[in-house]
Amino acid sequence: MLYAVICIDKPGSIEIRKSNREAHLAHIRGTDGAIQQAGPFLDAAGEMCGSLLIFEAPDRATVEAWCAADPYATAGLFQSVEIRDWKRVVG
Repeated sequence: MLYAVICIDKPGSIEIRKSNREAHLAHIRGTDGAIQQAGPFLDAAGEMCGSLLIFEAPDRATVEAWCAADPYATAGLFQSVEIRDWKRVVG
């Protein structure tokens, strides 16, 4: 099953994002390819302001557990995190 993980940063939290970026990327690498695509959302000024991840997992609970342990989440970066079932049609 594929899941889209949509994370929106709290306003004014770019420094939290920058200081936790390497740990977040290591957390992604630790999924052994379960995260198929990932990248930041950008605001009008080109600054990172959220994240989108496409996650392949056997169930939603796996994705929820990964999200809860994400260094961005534990640092309090996100205003919201939404996990949605997703179906690939192209690609």
